[in-house]
Amino acid sequence: MGFFNSIFGKKAPPARELNHPSALQIGDMISIDNSFALPPQLRGQQLKVEAINTYEFERSQHCEWVLKGHGNDTLFLSIEQDDEAYLAFSIKISRAQVEQIFDLDQFSTLFDEQGAQLNTLALSPQLAEQLEQWLGANYHQVTFALFGYFHREDYRGLKPPQDDHGATGEPFEYYSLLDDEERRAVEVEVYEGGETDVVLTLYRPLSDIRDYWPAKA
Repeated sequence: MGFFNSIFGKKAPPARELNHPSALQIGDMISIDNSFALPPQLRGQQLKVEAINTYEFERSQHCEWVLKGHGNDTLFLSIEQDDEAYLAFSIKISRAQVEQIFDLDQFSTLFDEQGAQLNTLALSPQLAEQLEQWLGANYHQVTFALFGYFHREDYRGLKPPQDDHGATGEPFEYYSLLDDEERRAVEVEVYEGGETDVVLTLYRPLSDIRDYWPAKA
């Protein structure tokens, strides 16, 4: 009987192993540590990968995972590689929130000159509850007007396609600042037509992801 089963029976495919954020695919889920060092949008949350994007620069490509949990917040995850790998969690903020967090005259200097400085204003209680753990007190600029393309596709290990003019994706200019501890960042993407995305980024150890659940095939 075992002989016939080996010929005609269908073996279940091996379960996909998932133990590192770099291998995340759409539909996978992760659970985040319940540490009070984390902001409420992350602390103890179970997050699902809803989409995967690619940022393309002249000499590099970066993968971005779009995450959703039980709340209304959309979160973004990338991997920052220095001497070791770190998680980079990001959250997008609105123009109204930018106006409450930073002095707009000071904020505008990010686009005029390299080496701009940025200080965080005193936050209202409601805004502090939402965003205080995402923010540093003082920031210094580390990237100025870096040109790149944004793709709403996963191009890990692949070169994004180009059109007849050599362009690919949505072109944008990238600006970034780090806080004094280099644990938090403000990142700004300026697209054609002036559309601007401002995100707050928090760098955390890989161990903040406590569990991985691969999507069912």
